[in-house]
Amino acid sequence: MSDDGRLVSGTSRPDDRENIALRPKLLKDIVGQDRVRENLKIIIDAALARQEPIDHVLFYGPPGLGKTSLAHVIANEMKSNIRITAGPSIERAGDLAAILTHMKQNDILFIDEIHRLGRAIEEVLYPAMEDFALDIVIGKGPAAKNVRLNLPRFTVIGATTQLALLAGPLRDRFGARFRLDFYDQKSMEFIIERAAGMLQIEITPEGKSEVARRARGTPRVALRLLRRCRDFAQTRAEGVITGRVAGETLELMGIDYLGLDDIDRRILNAIMLHYEGGPVGLGTIAASIGEDASTIEDVYEPYLMQLGFLKRTKTGRMATFRAYEHMGIPYASKDDDNQKPLF
Repeated sequence: MSDDGRLVSGTSRPDDRENIALRPKLLKDIVGQDRVRENLKIIIDAALARQEPIDHVLFYGPPGLGKTSLAHVIANEMKSNIRITAGPSIERAGDLAAILTHMKQNDILFIDEIHRLGRAIEEVLYPAMEDFALDIVIGKGPAAKNVRLNLPRFTVIGATTQLALLAGPLRDRFGARFRLDFYDQKSMEFIIERAAGMLQIEITPEGKSEVARRARGTPRVALRLLRRCRDFAQTRAEGVITGRVAGETLELMGIDYLGLDDIDRRILNAIMLHYEGGPVGLGTIAASIGEDASTIEDVYEPYLMQLGFLKRTKTGRMATFRAYEHMGIPYASKDDDNQKPLF
């Protein structure tokens, strides 16, 4: 199974192409991620003052939080050309060498899913990032020789959802590293309001709040939900997204008032009903719901943990009192988990 078809998945989908026009263009257009935005402003202003490329930058965090958008913002602020690729697209060292030899002074190379670069490809990238040089081996056997080509000074911006899978030497070559966190309700409402204006969608404050609350703190999800609410409003509600319209739309799609969908509920139900609230191993949960363990850990768990519904222990995953409260299942205390209801 995959999370690609989930409406609340932060993973990019083909139908998200409309979001490209809604991306912020400059730092001043960015809402949320205040610490990241302020640090980037300092780095960019200093680089412009020195008339140098900015240092290599690494963004990491759950999908859908704006890593690609920030790369474009940096390019716009630096007035630089940006070249875009992804780790899985670079299959051979020669592919990366071809990209690097076409880089120009102050260009930006954005590598999405950088943790999926092969080790041989990383070896080519190391000197390019550190010394702005490309080492090429010409010939084979005893006659082979190493040739070093100088490259113009450029910037690598990497993005990853799995920082732990990034090789240490590669990670250390990024002078600036920023984690992107889920957005708060206020920031999400602003993003939805801005997008609705650009898409010429009529939405009330209550509708905006309802979509924001169910978007899991993820802009990509918010824009996706906004488009689905637009469809519903145009066909069944005179074109206006009110709180009631947004609620009915998203309930129809199986998304509850906290943004949990069927798979989230299946994970919680498996822990609470099949394994008495845990602790239960990740592999056991995966087998119970027919999902890949790494997908559960990387895609589903972060939001459930942010809500306080799930906690990781040395012996496995446990559902909290808040999860029982939300799911409407009687809670039998096992330890010192004396949390009060969230709602």
